[in-house]
Amino acid sequence: MEYQVLKELELYPVRDLSYDFLGIHFESPFILAAAPSTDNLDMVRRAFAMGWAGAILKTTSVEGTRVDLCYPMMSTFDHEGRKLFGMGNIDLISEHHINKVEFNIRTLKKEFPEKMVAASIMAGRKEDWQSLVQRLESAGADLIECSFSCPQGNIGEDPGKMLAQSLSATELTARWVKEAAKRIPVSIKITPHVTDIVEVAKAVKRSGCDALTASNSIQALMGIDIRSFAPLPSLGGKSTYSGMTGPAIKPITLRTIAEIARNVDIPILGTGGASTWSDAVEFMSVGAGVVEFCTVVMHYGFRVIDDLKSGMSHYLDDMDLSSPAAIVGKALPNIVTHDDLPRQKIRSHINEKLCIGCELCYVACRDGGHMAIDQQPNKVPRVDRERCVGCGLCQHVCPVDRCIDMNVVA
Repeated sequence: MEYQVLKELELYPVRDLSYDFLGIHFESPFILAAAPSTDNLDMVRRAFAMGWAGAILKTTSVEGTRVDLCYPMMSTFDHEGRKLFGMGNIDLISEHHINKVEFNIRTLKKEFPEKMVAASIMAGRKEDWQSLVQRLESAGADLIECSFSCPQGNIGEDPGKMLAQSLSATELTARWVKEAAKRIPVSIKITPHVTDIVEVAKAVKRSGCDALTASNSIQALMGIDIRSFAPLPSLGGKSTYSGMTGPAIKPITLRTIAEIARNVDIPILGTGGASTWSDAVEFMSVGAGVVEFCTVVMHYGFRVIDDLKSGMSHYLDDMDLSSPAAIVGKALPNIVTHDDLPRQKIRSHINEKLCIGCELCYVACRDGGHMAIDQQPNKVPRVDRERCVGCGLCQHVCPVDRCIDMNVVA
């Protein structure tokens, strides 16, 4: 399992990973996303004691808001024996209304003053949005995150749809929230389920809000029981679309963060698919200032923070970087349009000493590539350099690391 592999890094000395973002001091880039893991005071206490830099408490609402949770609410997308490659949920907002969350924030800030404590909110009216902000700010929250992107829909404009799918509603509601915040920064959590994520980010920027959280789970149908034809998770044979999280959505989140960072000057909290310290580096390299974690914690527990901090420490030392903040945006200059890509002649090369003779490269190239790899009984497959165009498929199906290289040729 990935967590067991990461355990090898545990003994690496943890260096100072702290830096400032949005005017808040973070012990490290690693914080907990608004999720079941942050919906219980004792759970957040344990997370902080184990070393997490901060937490965004699960999305709350004003007293009287109806929250009808249905169980079971979890389902998974498993891939080639790997559990929770994607996790789906039909969860809604927290059953704890604002009065409970106020108490939790006051308690956490008293016990852990050095930690970043934030709250996520959702409302249906201007008065409620602003009341939530004012009450959370008074309780001592360091940051407010606004859920404009719940896959099960919002309770404001056009109920059942995501608020962030409307540019006008996003800008107007975000402005309401920012007007009510006198001291602390506000981040708007958006969705990739839009035609143009940049236009949504610009709407948030126009509202005056301080940051964006990019992004959220992906609306998905997690599976069908092919005997009963019940969608998953099955509740008496019925179900609905889930919000999918986990490693399966990481590439979508990377693209979302990068598109915003390349086009809109606004700080970004990255969330959606990060499971390891290297995932966090990738998120930060395309523009995220901090990274929120959810599914990996629900799978392996709060203890993964040890691997995140050890791995980041080793990486910074290896790269001779002074702080995690130095990573932010490093990859952005290398993201270009297709027209700007270099044209070069590439050919694959199979390392005979590493090849195990599985012939996966041969089959893939024969039926999905350019028929450029030839079988050789009891020998290493051979690349025909005249037919090979350097597409890279063989390298990606090979189970042996660095057995197949893609080389530039004259």
